[in-house]
Parts: sequence; C-alpha cells; structure tokens
Amino acid sequence: MRKIRTIEMQRLSVEEFRNADKLPLIVVLDDVRSMYNIGSVFRTCDAFRVEALYLCGICQTPPSTEIHKTALGAEDSVNWTYFKTALEAVEELKRNGYKVLSVEQVEHSTKLQTFTPEQKKYAVILGNEVKGVHQEVVDASDGCLEIPQLGTKHSMNVSVTAGIIIYKFAEELMLK
Repeated sequence: MRKIRTIEMQRLSVEEFRNADKLPLIVVLDDVRSMYNIGSVFRTCDAFRVEALYLCGICQTPPSTEIHKTALGAEDSVNWTYFKTALEAVEELKRNGYKVLSVEQVEHSTKLQTFTPEQKKYAVILGNEVKGVHQEVVDASDGCLEIPQLGTKHSMNVSVTAGIIIYKFAEELMLK
C-alpha cells in the first residue's frame, strides 16, 4: 500500500469549508486551560466540519502560537465564539433550539454506545481538565453523555474525549 500524499487528498480550502454543509453540532469548552487541548479540539472540529466551537471562561482564543501549534490552521476554518461563561453559551444555544448535552459522569448519564442522535441541532459541553463541566452547566443541560471506561482512571484528556464524542455525532449524522 502506498501512503496518499497530502496534495492528492483534495481537501477543502478554508473558503470551501466555510460554505460546506456542517455537522449540526456545536462544541463548547468550559474553562479548558491548555491551549494545546484547545488547538487539538479545533483540529478535530475541522476534520468533521463541526458547525462551531464555543470557547468559554479561561479558555484562550486565537490568535495564539500555542493553539496554532496543535490546530495547524483549523482556527482559521472553524467558526468560533468566546463567552464569558459556559452557562451564557448554554442559554444562547437553548434560545436557538439546540439540545445541550454535557459530557460528564453523573447519575443517570447516557452511555455513549447507547446514544443515537436525532436529526436536530446539538451542542456538547466538555469541561476543565481537572474539574470537568461546572455543576451549574450540568444542571442547565438537557442531559449528559458518558464515555464508559474500563481502566483505573476516571477521566480522559479533554481533546481525546472531544474526538470520541465528535466522531459519534459524525458517524450517526453525516458519515452513513
């Protein structure tokens, strides 16, 4: 097998990306402190043509050398908005008809493998690397998704979690 060269992949230009149909999903980062994690989430959002990325609280915003290091330019293609708090983002999302799901381990969470998104607008909230999604944001959410884990740790890196969650939505809503 021969590896395909980047030039052969016929990727979208930034302008084509902006005009292309998007996955009906907005990803919200709630107080994510690492700019490398933020950049990685930008890049995954680009890979699956996510509608937008909301950066909230202590999240840094582009332009940033650290974000760019892992985003590799995805901060230029993905629509993003900054909110002072994730709760403000949730309120706007609900006003605009989004179903809001926090990715968190809570009582009565929906396990990701049993979740099937409907054809509607969704937002998923991913939390701080240490504290997770703020409790008031969880309370304001329409529900919670949980990625089952089989090891000794109770959490995964936020950018890894974003990749798993975004892929689930893309698989269900765009890749079939």
